[in-house]
Amino acid sequence: MTSSITILDGGMGRELERVGAPFRQPEWSALALMEAPETVAEVHAAYVAAGANVITTNSYALVPFHIGQERFDRDAERLADLAGQLARGAADAGQGVRVAGSLPPVFGSYQPELFEPELARHYLSVLVRGLAPHVDLWLAETQSSLEEAEAAADATRHTGKPLWLSFTLRDDEDDLPVPQLRSGEAVTEAAALAVQLGAAAMLFNCSRPEVMGPALKAAHAAQPELTLGVYANAFSDSQDEEGAANEVVSTIRADLDPPHYAQWADGWVGKGARIVGGCCGIGREHIHHLSGRLGLRCDRPDSA
Repeated sequence: MTSSITILDGGMGRELERVGAPFRQPEWSALALMEAPETVAEVHAAYVAAGANVITTNSYALVPFHIGQERFDRDAERLADLAGQLARGAADAGQGVRVAGSLPPVFGSYQPELFEPELARHYLSVLVRGLAPHVDLWLAETQSSLEEAEAAADATRHTGKPLWLSFTLRDDEDDLPVPQLRSGEAVTEAAALAVQLGAAAMLFNCSRPEVMGPALKAAHAAQPELTLGVYANAFSDSQDEEGAANEVVSTIRADLDPPHYAQWADGWVGKGARIVGGCCGIGREHIHHLSGRLGLRCDRPDSA
């Protein structure tokens, strides 16, 4: 197995619950950042110990959708700064571990129809200001549409730091004619946009493992020069009928234990993925298993 694979960390929310962090809706993982930041540091450190080469800031829920407009206006930049500090501290305690600044879909996951371009750029600019001093790269996560990704690129361009664009896929049907984002736009369009925007990598996240392989194949065929990656979720069913991701606590699939998830990862690597990690429901044991199975933690290409 090649050693040129980068290992991402896994999901944050359930790992925070596991270590006893305060946790409730609507704040989700932001509550620990506000009330018990030491638990966020503990989860980051656990992922580094498990073998992650890149850990992701706990800033996904720092949007009005989760913390409310008043708190966002007052505290979001400060909380983003804290999220960056906590991840940076854990990364620096490891060896060659990088920090990815998480930039979420600011109007809620899986809801491209709610997108407002100017407001999105404002919200993202606040997060970027807080995170920028601490991160090595940007990870625009769970992007459901091309315009969400464009807003993330606009918000980070001035920082000069690499951008990874990660799209969430339609996983509600098994017989789609082509792999699609949740907006219905084709994965091949997203790959073309990633190249146009100068993204250092294009990933797929927060979707069922079953849809990742076809998406990788389509993206690689369309833009073979792109660095690709995957971090799937472990939801028992597609979230499309339940509203936004993280709006409810979803059931986790029993068939995605660490060994079985790693088998999926083998397939993704075989289809060209060079960045592999986990999203919702994929925890530290999964990352430990991935790292051990793939023999990683040695090669961290700057271009990834």
